[in-house]
Amino acid sequence: MNELTHFSEAGRARMVDISEKTNTSRVAIASGVLRMQPATLARIRAGKIAKGDVLTVADVGAVMAAKHTPDIIPMCHSIALSGVDVAFSEVDADAQGRVGIRVVTTTTCVGQTGVEMEALCAASVALLTIYDMCKAIDRGMVIECVALDEKRGGKSGVWKRGESQ
Repeated sequence: MNELTHFSEAGRARMVDISEKTNTSRVAIASGVLRMQPATLARIRAGKIAKGDVLTVADVGAVMAAKHTPDIIPMCHSIALSGVDVAFSEVDADAQGRVGIRVVTTTTCVGQTGVEMEALCAASVALLTIYDMCKAIDRGMVIECVALDEKRGGKSGVWKRGESQ
C-alpha cells in the first residue's frame, strides 16, 4: 500500500505540493446506485415528480459538484476540468424488491493531479439530487455502492476496480 501523502512530518493535515508533477491527460470514472420503490422509478420515468425533471436536474447537480469539489473536500486541489459526463441507467430489483437508478460519472482534465474526487463527488451529488427530488414520496430510498471504477493518467497509469492491484 502507498504511503499517505496528506500528512506533514509533524502529523498535521496538508495539501500535497504537486508543483513538480507533470501535466498529463487524466480521466476518472465513478458510479453509484440509488435504490427505491418501483412506483418511484415509474413516476421518474413518467415525469410525474412535482419538483421537475429528476434526471436532468441530477445531471446538472453532478456537473456543478464536479466543478466545486475543492470547495467541500478540504485537501482537494482546484482543477481546470476539461469535461464531465453523466449517464443514468436503471437497475433491476434487489432482494427487497427495490429497483434502482445507477449513475456513472466521467471527469477529465489535463493537469498535475487526478480527477477521482471530482468523479466521486459528481456521482454522490447526482444520487443525492434524485433523493432530494423524490423524498416526499419515498423516504426509504438508499444510496449504495458509490465507488471509483477507473482512473487513467499520471505516474500511476491505469487503475480499474476488480483488477489485481
